[in-house]
Amino acid sequence: MSQELVLAVDIGGTKLGAGLVDAEGHVHRHAEVATPAAEPELGVALTGLLRTIVGDAAPRAVGVACAGPVDPSRGTVSPVNIPGWRDFPLVDLVAETVPGIPVTLVGDAIAAALGEHWLGAGRGARSMLGIVVSTGVGGGLVLDGAAYPGPSGNAGHIGHTVVDPAGPPCVCGATGCVEAYASGPSMVRWAREQGWIGADARALAASAASGDSVAVAAFDRGTEALARGIVATATLCDVDRVVIGGGVAAAGPVLLDPLRTHLGRAATLGFVRRVTVAPSTLGRHGGLLGAARTALLASRAAAAVCA
Repeated sequence: MSQELVLAVDIGGTKLGAGLVDAEGHVHRHAEVATPAAEPELGVALTGLLRTIVGDAAPRAVGVACAGPVDPSRGTVSPVNIPGWRDFPLVDLVAETVPGIPVTLVGDAIAAALGEHWLGAGRGARSMLGIVVSTGVGGGLVLDGAAYPGPSGNAGHIGHTVVDPAGPPCVCGATGCVEAYASGPSMVRWAREQGWIGADARALAASAASGDSVAVAAFDRGTEALARGIVATATLCDVDRVVIGGGVAAAGPVLLDPLRTHLGRAATLGFVRRVTVAPSTLGRHGGLLGAARTALLASRAAAAVCA
């Protein structure tokens, strides 16, 4: 393994993932567990996972990607889709679990965007928006080749961009957010209200792929909201590529085809119409690799200061 081995952690509303990653982006000892609903089970599951992954290895840094909002300056997180953590001292917990190793916190969608820009579908893009469509809808920006977390660490949070002030309530407390339309649970909820019978977003995608009219309409409704959020972001930030990942994005053409159609209708300015949309090529490793990249860059920066 590379001397620049780091511990990467990816925390979302559905799963907790971790692995050891080298400077070339190779993932070792990767494992995932389901995200428990509340404390103390959350902390116990995370610490157990990290101890298992680290074992006898000696990572030089830790990168933690977590669903947001995050507060990197304080090392705390308050994920919208993990109600058991509010102002939770995540960095302290990780530092206590793997003592003596510097820990860097980043939003999970920013990490996913950085991972795709480093090794995935975002390679070569000067500026891009990465979107994670899963339990929630997250976003992260890479501008002029560098991740842009913003002063608070939450820039690019497209899921909580309001696209319809008269729309449905969102878990964040606002109404008409992208997430209230386009997340897996939101699309499933709407489809059930229209009479669809199914278990989850994966079943909804299968129904849409087979032509079920309600399931198709659910994806059409969700991707229209997502397209509006993308157009707003591209208009403000002048991104040239959008990379879509996350569990719901695994639906492939069921999601991407109507999304591209709605983008074609919603984008009116020339510089916005040039935006291309691509599916993630890193899959479940996108956030993990972005967390690793964050840790590697922080470690190298610290070493340069000390040199």
